[in-house]
Amino acid sequence: MATATAQSAGQTIERENYLNKHYGVGSWLLTTDHKRIALLYLISLTFFFFIGGFFALLIRLELLTPPGDLVQADTYNKLFTQHGMVMIFFFLIPSIPATLGNFLVPMMIGAKDLAFPRINLLSWYLYIIGGILMLHCMLTGGVDTGWTFYVPFSTAYTNTKIIEAGLAAFVAGFSSILTGLNFIVTIHRMRAPGMTWSRLPLFIWAHYATSIIQILGTPVIAITIVLVAVERFLHLGIFDPKLGGDPLLFQHLFWFYSHPAVYIMILPSMGVVTEIIACFSRKRIFGYHFVAMSSIAIAVLGFLVWAHHMFVAGISLYAGLIFSFLTYFVAVPSAIKVFNWTATLYKGSISYDAPMLYAFGFIGLFTIGGLTGLFLACLGINPHVTDTYFVVAHFHYIMVGGALMGYLGGMHFWWPKISGKLYPEGWARLAALIVFIGFNLTFFPQFILGYLGMPRRYYAYPAEFQILNVFSTAGATVLGIGYLLPMVYFLWSMRYGKPAPDNPWNAAGLEWKTASPPPTFNFDEEPIVTWEAYNYEQLDEHEQEVPVAG
Repeated sequence: MATATAQSAGQTIERENYLNKHYGVGSWLLTTDHKRIALLYLISLTFFFFIGGFFALLIRLELLTPPGDLVQADTYNKLFTQHGMVMIFFFLIPSIPATLGNFLVPMMIGAKDLAFPRINLLSWYLYIIGGILMLHCMLTGGVDTGWTFYVPFSTAYTNTKIIEAGLAAFVAGFSSILTGLNFIVTIHRMRAPGMTWSRLPLFIWAHYATSIIQILGTPVIAITIVLVAVERFLHLGIFDPKLGGDPLLFQHLFWFYSHPAVYIMILPSMGVVTEIIACFSRKRIFGYHFVAMSSIAIAVLGFLVWAHHMFVAGISLYAGLIFSFLTYFVAVPSAIKVFNWTATLYKGSISYDAPMLYAFGFIGLFTIGGLTGLFLACLGINPHVTDTYFVVAHFHYIMVGGALMGYLGGMHFWWPKISGKLYPEGWARLAALIVFIGFNLTFFPQFILGYLGMPRRYYAYPAEFQILNVFSTAGATVLGIGYLLPMVYFLWSMRYGKPAPDNPWNAAGLEWKTASPPPTFNFDEEPIVTWEAYNYEQLDEHEQEVPVAG
């Protein structure tokens, strides 16, 4: 009896040690499993998303009435600055690459992990360090320059926490560089046998193009932030004209990175939408090679259009003409994707599940954002709408509408694979509808406000603009509800959701050929790829050949 008790106690201790080793907090903080690191990013990104959303809520409440009666002018300057910095540097840029990209890139190419697992973990720690610096900056005075840090205000005239905020973005930038490096090496060197470049999922092509931008563009903004700090500390004449510097140099350096950064936010969403449309229309993507090469074209051309942000800043008319033409031209590869998605849907067997609703929402919002961008590329119209709410609406349609629709669509598509559980489909469809309606109600009135002349970044405005601002604030409330719902039912599904099969959508791709959730090294045996990408005709034929019980 005593021996049996001792054996039982020993088994209990052994089981507890196993759980602590594999499931304890320490195992998560020291993990090199790309899937766990993706989940760490998911939790961190969600935290910063709600911080940025809280600042947005305060901004919209201030703009509910014409006079500045909720916060003071200086506080309002800090609110829109910190909203922009948190959302851009700590949510939109890393949102899909750090979460879905980290989780799926190795599985999609048949690898056991990313090429540099420890560097992958380091990138998350750098992100957290940058986030802590940003939180400390916000809690001890904040920043009032706008997320763009425009000089000479940022270098000579403000007493807010410019250096600390810049350091936070600087550290987070290195996280982005390491993630991009890891993806490029992994895609080049760790593809499964038979996984040729022409068989890669277009999600991989999108992340490959995004990684190129991360590696080539992010060091430029890092150097620019260092120069701002040097000028503040040492009073060297780099940007401040009083010291012999050139403020336009700052804008050239800043936008050389920050316009391609828009494609860091949007290209991964395009990859997600491509996977969803192929799956829920049961067709191979129309013009696979054109869609793949358009991702690379966007990454390359994105570096050639930065000065369209500077049409009213004093650049020459000839430079303005060149950058106007290039801005029109960069729309071509994006249009190729939209046209090819539409052609894929044509005569497809379309299912209107939640991921597909988000994909449709992405196409709608991204198309509106892209078409309104043509107005900003026009030298005749740009001076009229620059620094108005027209610009605010445009970049929110692209960066927030497009990026978040893709992010939420991807989360719904791969949630069964990530968690091993199914979410309530009815609630998910309702949330997609609420997000789409709320987003348009929030930002479409801002196009009209901008056209009528309401400047951005003002906390008080003429009374005739109030009705459109009321619509916008009401829409933001609806949008907030739409964003909250997925978090609620995803968490609910973790406890109460039905177990997910390995491939609930009967989707193509190697990630669906492993368990839900996947084992530590993704595959029990190295897969060998003998089929073309998006072979939905073969999948559906095989499914029809399987006898149905009963």
